[in-house]
Amino acid sequence: MSTNAGAIRLAMAQLLAWRSVSSRPLRALLLCGGFGVGVGVMIVLLAVGEAMVRQASQERLVGGGTITVLPEGIDIEVLTTGGLGGLFFSVPNARFVHRQVLNAPRLSDVVTVAAPQLEGKLLYVTTADGVEHPVRASGEIPSATRTLGALPTVVRGAWDDDDGDRRWMTPTPAELRHDIDHFHLPSAEMANRQSWGEWHYFNVISPDANRWAFVSFIVGGDVTGDQWGGQVLVTLHERGRAPRRFSRTIAKELVRFSTRDANLTIGRDSVRVLPDGRYAVRADVREEGTGTPLTLDLVVSPAPRVDFPGATLVSGDFTSGYAVPALRADASGSLCVARVCEQFDGAQAYHDHNWGGWRGVTWEWGSARAGEYTLLYGRVTPEDSASATAGGNAPLFVYVADAQGFLALFRPRVIRYDDARVVRTAQGVLQVPATAELLDVRGDDSLRLTLTVDDAVATDTRIGLVDRGDSEAARALRAPWFVQMAGEARLEGRVRGRVLSGRGRGFFETYR
Repeated sequence: MSTNAGAIRLAMAQLLAWRSVSSRPLRALLLCGGFGVGVGVMIVLLAVGEAMVRQASQERLVGGGTITVLPEGIDIEVLTTGGLGGLFFSVPNARFVHRQVLNAPRLSDVVTVAAPQLEGKLLYVTTADGVEHPVRASGEIPSATRTLGALPTVVRGAWDDDDGDRRWMTPTPAELRHDIDHFHLPSAEMANRQSWGEWHYFNVISPDANRWAFVSFIVGGDVTGDQWGGQVLVTLHERGRAPRRFSRTIAKELVRFSTRDANLTIGRDSVRVLPDGRYAVRADVREEGTGTPLTLDLVVSPAPRVDFPGATLVSGDFTSGYAVPALRADASGSLCVARVCEQFDGAQAYHDHNWGGWRGVTWEWGSARAGEYTLLYGRVTPEDSASATAGGNAPLFVYVADAQGFLALFRPRVIRYDDARVVRTAQGVLQVPATAELLDVRGDDSLRLTLTVDDAVATDTRIGLVDRGDSEAARALRAPWFVQMAGEARLEGRVRGRVLSGRGRGFFETYR
């Protein structure tokens, strides 16, 4: 009985379906077509998903190796849909990543070779007849790709490293300094080129840590025009005493700089990279106000691998560039004031390079040794940045290196200052930091950096602003005092299971 009932229901359903189709054939056709398209799309998506997973396991599709390094944010779907030839990206500071991370001594037991590659970059080639053609181009270091086992078969000719490949992979110390430390030009779009400034900066500390010198070789103004020149500035500091400034200003005709190398000549004074990668720094300047002569003759020797790559931040009309070719260095030579000389032999030293438009710009900065570690922290805040009026929330970083090079990068949210120290200025008393603290936790890694200030000076940055047409309201909104500090840095934390601990001398800067 139940079997007959089921057969009857099935027959009735078929009859109703047929009557529905026959009575409205167009509607039925539309429904069937839509259902078919949906099923087809689902089949295609499933097939593409399966293909992407299979491609993701075939690293040779993107140039060989067992690990592929891509910019942050690139996921498996972007990687495999269309392959690398369909992407238009590059790894920022790829040379630094290769030299200081992938090819660093600390990973030599797990990394056999790291091969940089560009795949399917879109370029435009203009032929002799003036026609522009889009082309796809790829690039690689032949020796590295060959070691990786992914070099394509060469049918004719040779595919070997040229001098540019060698310089990218294994530059000499001098080549590395020139590549990191060369000079720049303001962009054609920059509205206020008169605010352009670029300089070599060095500091050196006496063996007893009671005296130190800041040395700056500065090129300022619109270097693409006629209104620019050079200045050499040496500031001598002694703990508990007012600093002494020695300077010389030189016309542009006697200034030599290059966008291809790091050598700089300002009159008779110069910064020169020696063939072995050390810096020869020579200056002959006089004290402001008294005319007392100062001569400086130093050789600064950067520690191998302990550097910070050059980077330029651009936002609208704001440009700020910064590189540290000698994050940890030693200095030897002499510094003489009125024929009284102090000799340096392996003294703690540091060198960086800055460029950009600096009108109204403020920053937090510090560099110090902490035992076997070397530290660098900082951030830059443009005059018109929202962070300039919101408590200074521009991105902040702490860079940690050891004898093997880059070790870790932390991103504390704030610097906690305790403004319990007092300095006297021409305008009265100013409270400045006595201590500062930077904290960060990134997964299992942690950082605690404590700064204790034992000397500070403040410079009023508002001098001359009226002559440049700044309004009283604009001047009032700025943090007008540039504060330079010296003191001790103490490092605590952990990186990849390794305990960080150390302390040492350093210099720090902020605004109040």
